[in-house]
Amino acid sequence: MYRDPEAASPGAPTRDVLLVSAILTVSLSVTIVLCGLCHWCQRKLGKRYKNSLETVGTPDSGRGRGEKKAIKLPAGGKAVNTAPVPGQTPHDESDRRTEPRSSVSDLVNSLTSEMLMLSPGSEEDEAHEGCSRENLGRIQFSVGYNFQESTLTVKVMKAQELPAKDFSGTSDPFVKIYLLPDKKHKLETKVKRKNLNPHWNETFLFEGFPYEKVVQRVLYLQVLDYDRFSRNDPIGEVSIPLNKVDLTQMQTFWKDLKPCSDGSGSRGELLLSLCYNPSANSIIVNIIKARNLKAMDIGGTSDPYVKVWLMYKDKRVEKKKTVTKKRNLNPIFNESFAFDIPTEKLRETTIIITVMDKDKLSRNDVIGKIYLSWKSGPGEVKHWKDMIARPRQPVAQWHQLKA
Repeated sequence: MYRDPEAASPGAPTRDVLLVSAILTVSLSVTIVLCGLCHWCQRKLGKRYKNSLETVGTPDSGRGRGEKKAIKLPAGGKAVNTAPVPGQTPHDESDRRTEPRSSVSDLVNSLTSEMLMLSPGSEEDEAHEGCSRENLGRIQFSVGYNFQESTLTVKVMKAQELPAKDFSGTSDPFVKIYLLPDKKHKLETKVKRKNLNPHWNETFLFEGFPYEKVVQRVLYLQVLDYDRFSRNDPIGEVSIPLNKVDLTQMQTFWKDLKPCSDGSGSRGELLLSLCYNPSANSIIVNIIKARNLKAMDIGGTSDPYVKVWLMYKDKRVEKKKTVTKKRNLNPIFNESFAFDIPTEKLRETTIIITVMDKDKLSRNDVIGKIYLSWKSGPGEVKHWKDMIARPRQPVAQWHQLKA
């Protein structure tokens, strides 16, 4: 008697039922595993975000984000107390006392905070740039008057935390001493090479100066960075009216340096782009245009052109320049220059851009400079890093010209 092999026995399950049961079992197992994995990831990321909040709230972790160091000044100096008021709740602490967030919110916020920290142009970096520009360092000096010899004594001791003015990431500072309003007669300290915390300990005498005239003068100290190839770059200045000082004995002061007022006014801005090609080992510098340039000529205008120097380890390698734009404070150049720079030398490379005023009868005047490298000012470093992060793409940025 023939029996159909596919015919099911009365009490046994069919093949379709077994297949559906197996699929449901496997799907349920995969779903449970995925849910467990997601829950574990959310817990880890949520804990990481919570820890990052607590870290931001601690005083030590904020030092890398533009916090100004507390400065202890000796008697006679002035300082603004930026320490928190006792008993006042810090801002971060109050923010942390909000209601607990869900795991999904923790995940989103954690990823967002990481993206902000990694982005080259985040608001936090811009705030840090603002704080960096304000710090010009400080200087220690003393002043006193010898009534018997009618001599004013000024001793320049040292400076601290001076900003780097050279492309090498340092400065060569020295100090000029004036008794304003007289600017014809000045005294100078020695130059301290490659030093952001120089010690001078030099004494200067203004002899034959009646006390009645001394109290009508203002002691003016100007700190500059010595430049062998061009004009010295001003770092900062300090002034103190001598009628407000007890000159009967030597008085010592610590003073924060302020931006130099001589040659005041904006020097203008320059728009340029950088394009880095790692395969060709080259950087293309495009000088696009300038605006609001400082008038250097008697007629209230300038004849600007731009010099571009390629520097490697403090040595000049190559120079190129644009054409001169006659009588124009808002010139448009649109000139590009290519420089061969091997990748291994990129870290020690600096591009110096100088806007000049052409003068037929005398020496050409410097309107302003820009130093582009990985260790220049905050704005210049941002442009340099953006160039490296976006190879083969022109990256344009406005730069403020500096003295």
